[in-house]
Amino acid sequence: MTSRNRLSGPLDDVAADAGHQHHPDRVGFFTDTSVCIGCKACEVACKEWNAVPEDGLDLLGMSFDNTGMLGADSWRHVAFVEQARPLGTGAGPEDLGMPSFARPGDGTGAETRTDFRWLMASDVCKHCTHAGCLDVCPTGALFRTEFGTVVVQQDICNGCGYCVSGCPYGVIDRRQHDGRAQKCTLCYDRLGDGMEPACAKACPTESIQFGRLDELRERADTRLARLHELGLSEARLYGRDPNDGVGGDGAFFLLLDEPEVYGLPPDPVVPTRDAPAMWRRAGAAAAAFALAGVGAFVAAAIGSAIGSAIGARR
Repeated sequence: MTSRNRLSGPLDDVAADAGHQHHPDRVGFFTDTSVCIGCKACEVACKEWNAVPEDGLDLLGMSFDNTGMLGADSWRHVAFVEQARPLGTGAGPEDLGMPSFARPGDGTGAETRTDFRWLMASDVCKHCTHAGCLDVCPTGALFRTEFGTVVVQQDICNGCGYCVSGCPYGVIDRRQHDGRAQKCTLCYDRLGDGMEPACAKACPTESIQFGRLDELRERADTRLARLHELGLSEARLYGRDPNDGVGGDGAFFLLLDEPEVYGLPPDPVVPTRDAPAMWRRAGAAAAAFALAGVGAFVAAAIGSAIGSAIGARR
């Protein structure tokens, strides 16, 4: 069992660290957003297999995105980001301006309607190496599976909500009707039967790829190098680095712009990373207060003794 970097940093075997002595290889998702077509088959498959309730067909004014964000009733979320530049220009981020009902090119003619691009990405729980939600759960409702994923046990969750604030990605949420936490399980039941998760199975372009995490990282590196060769210098991997603030993600992404464009935090950090330093500082402060208290008591005692001695002489 690994004994180093238990709260942050790289961790080679998360399942063994959680107590699984004999376990399969860690699995996860690699989502290649460059081939996502925004069909939302992953959202539908996730809801159907996991019996996730309908979360409202809201018109949010965000292109064709009617989900908005991940939540207790949205374990998969396909983001639609419209940018007024063609794919592969290598330019910096664009100011999208105010939402508009006009089609791209309406102001200049039909010939310019292709001078924009959609960035589409299917977001999901990251199943972090160091999961903030798991670290702060007081009941043990959240646990690390033998596959290295993080799952909520609904019959143990008491709805305290600590996990919601503990997640650096804002993924996990509580369901309104019962208050219990909900998120992607990476189809834990399907994994146990040797099946791939429903979202990856339903993805028609293989934008969502499932497999052994080390193999997915190699595949992502190859894909990134290929896109750079094609001139997409802005392409980057997100959540792939084991040295990041969460020790690397079990579900990571290939993005075509800055993470913030997709609604992702640029530098996520597990809250417990700084716990040892915080406790050391708190201990030092407590020791200083205790020392000051002892000093004040001793000084008062000495003063009282001196006062008594002076009074006796008189």
